[in-house]
Amino acid sequence: MANITKKVSWSSRTDESGTPGEGTPLLNGSERASHSRQLSEEDSLFQIGRLSTVDLEEEITSDEDSQRGRLKEIPHNEKLLSLKYESLDYDNIENQLFLEEERRMSYMGFRCLEISRWVVCGLIGFLTGLIACFIDIAVEELAGIKYQVVKENIEKFTEVGGLSISLLLWAVLNSAIVMMGAIIVAFFEPIAAGSGIPQIKCYLNGIKIPRVVRLKTLVVKVCGVICSVVGGLAVGKEGPMIHSGAVVAAGVSQGRSTSLKRDFKIFEYFRRDTEKRDFVSAGAAAGVSAAFGAPVGGVLFSLEEGASFWNQMLTWRIFFASMISTFTLNFFLSVYHKNPGDLSNPGLINFGRFQSDSVAYNLYEIPLFIAMGAIGGLLGALFNILNYWLTIFRIRYVHRPCLQVMEAMLVAAVTATVSFTMIYFSNDCQPLGPEHSEEYPLQLFCADGEYNSMATAFFNTPERSVRSLFHNQPGSYNPLTLGLFTLTYFFLACWTYGLAVSAGVFIPSLLIGAAWGRLCGILLASIPSNGSIWADPGKYALIGAAAQLGGIVRMTLSLTVIMVEATGNVTYGLPIMLVLMTAKIVGDYFVEGLYDIHIKLQSVPFLHWDAPATSHWLTAREVMSSQVTCLNRIEKVGTIVDTLSNTSTNHNGFPVVVQVSGSDEPAKLCGLILRSQLIVLLKHKVFVELARSRLTHRKLQLKDFRDAYPRFPPIQSIHVSQDERECMMDLTEFMNATPYTVPQETSLPRVFKLFRALGLRHLVVVDDVNRVVGLVTRKDLARYHLGKHGLEELQLAQT
Repeated sequence: MANITKKVSWSSRTDESGTPGEGTPLLNGSERASHSRQLSEEDSLFQIGRLSTVDLEEEITSDEDSQRGRLKEIPHNEKLLSLKYESLDYDNIENQLFLEEERRMSYMGFRCLEISRWVVCGLIGFLTGLIACFIDIAVEELAGIKYQVVKENIEKFTEVGGLSISLLLWAVLNSAIVMMGAIIVAFFEPIAAGSGIPQIKCYLNGIKIPRVVRLKTLVVKVCGVICSVVGGLAVGKEGPMIHSGAVVAAGVSQGRSTSLKRDFKIFEYFRRDTEKRDFVSAGAAAGVSAAFGAPVGGVLFSLEEGASFWNQMLTWRIFFASMISTFTLNFFLSVYHKNPGDLSNPGLINFGRFQSDSVAYNLYEIPLFIAMGAIGGLLGALFNILNYWLTIFRIRYVHRPCLQVMEAMLVAAVTATVSFTMIYFSNDCQPLGPEHSEEYPLQLFCADGEYNSMATAFFNTPERSVRSLFHNQPGSYNPLTLGLFTLTYFFLACWTYGLAVSAGVFIPSLLIGAAWGRLCGILLASIPSNGSIWADPGKYALIGAAAQLGGIVRMTLSLTVIMVEATGNVTYGLPIMLVLMTAKIVGDYFVEGLYDIHIKLQSVPFLHWDAPATSHWLTAREVMSSQVTCLNRIEKVGTIVDTLSNTSTNHNGFPVVVQVSGSDEPAKLCGLILRSQLIVLLKHKVFVELARSRLTHRKLQLKDFRDAYPRFPPIQSIHVSQDERECMMDLTEFMNATPYTVPQETSLPRVFKLFRALGLRHLVVVDDVNRVVGLVTRKDLARYHLGKHGLEELQLAQT
């Protein structure tokens, strides 16, 4: 990957804490041997925000070049990490307030909380299913109207001449519909662009992405994906369902809407990152279930992204939300199709049932499937590389909202033009039998009683095209049609992903793979075997679809189960698993998965499951931030205000230390307190002198912190008078008195495992007498997750 010194932001809006994106710095990944993390404004701070501020032409400065010669410098394949993204507090803050509340709660109270969690998961599944149902019905109705209008126009001008008018009509309709979807995304909520899966992966990883779970984001996401699919783009509506489910979960579980400024005074106990993260996992799983009719696949998807916090009861709740989601969608779609009770539409994408005879395979076909997995890995790597450079181009040139809308309209018009041209010049005519499954068959220049086979793939929604490639009878497509369709749709899908529209990549990937997979099946079927056809095209279309999708997104376990559940046949469990593993291995040799690429382009401090393989020789002392701001257990208010107002550090966690009275020894660690806690304390004037002077002083409770969550006010909004600055604040009751600590000689893999498994935000590094010597944060660890050859370079730099 090319090193770029400025990165595009997922969102151009103000983040959750109220800090504008324009002021967000980037953090250089290269550090000195002194372990200093204090950034200077001359060489380490870069501003990012709206796409218009991005300048990719900046080169690495001479100061950075000179630093390369210093000892113990850590080379990194992604030089910059964004300070815009904060970590979530997945570890409970066990201060005195929390412990007192937990100890006061009876066994029945804990049981009621557990019942509330099940109720919330049920609501998440129900609402996610309703949203999926709305999207599906809206797309089917609007796309039906569009394709019927264009079909009638084509049939009319086929007879009298002037098909250019039909082409113009198709292109204008596509562009107009896509324009509406692009406008609401580019101008109102940029975070709603794309599928949202990278953002949800980051959230479950422990990263706070601004505006990712807002109500406004959900509305724009739903409306945008409808416009994208109806507008004929090479996209799918399934991927955005994962993001939609996560937003629903984040809203329902809090019992209020900060966007609408309505508080329903319910589920207040769940207003913290730990509980909210669990519900967002359930929402993401419900989205997968609604999209593919795969409840187990949804559970495994959340498991792959957040296994560090898993427990048995949480697994059951997530599975419950997934089942409710697919049942809700199934039931309401059966009512819509005027067949109540027919629960045969479990997801937005229905691959259809594969007959036992068509999916039977022999042992000698497994090497063929593995070879197709390798092809899928190669094509997926090519797709990801092309999309990476397209994204770099967009960052550099297509950065203004108006340009983003124009690009989306251009892609929509080009897609319609290419589709029409391919249909126009195709002479692949197939007989239109009584059992044909084509929704909008186009005759064009074919004889009476025949239809254009190329139109089945292009003149349709992507979901219907995938189903036809899976289940149409052998002979429905000729090899040239499939080859041309694969080539053109591959580049259209690659161009489309990354536009300022709400869209997913699952269905385009499946469609591309199904096309070249069916082509492989046709070619193999031409080889005679005892006078019978042994290679069913639909079977190889399924294998090709799995290979292509696995080569692009690099998911293995959850994707295997999703494909098995979506096809309704477990026979192909082993071949699909082998294909996905092969595609991942081959693709990873060249480039990372599509979602990981886009996460890196945002400079997100994403932590993978394991530390670098050969990093045992690194210790916590070399990883930690040594410029740590510590607070005394009883601290002066002015000192706290100045510390929080210091924009050069912008720390979010502060070790609390205590000095032994009458001793000259350095202060020792006694706790940890967060910026958000200090702001709430300052807002409520929890000062020692004021507490003594008040006759009736209401004791601060956890409810006060929960009411401020998640949008804690910035320190600039807190007014502290000059007299109040001289007051003292006692942090004993509010700090976490038992923070996680490690000795400074702890190895990096052990630090990494502890940090990742417990979902920590801060890990205090102490010496042998419990004095604070440093602090490990997510960004400190993310700098050390190097590429393939990063550790070898690091060892050379150290020697």
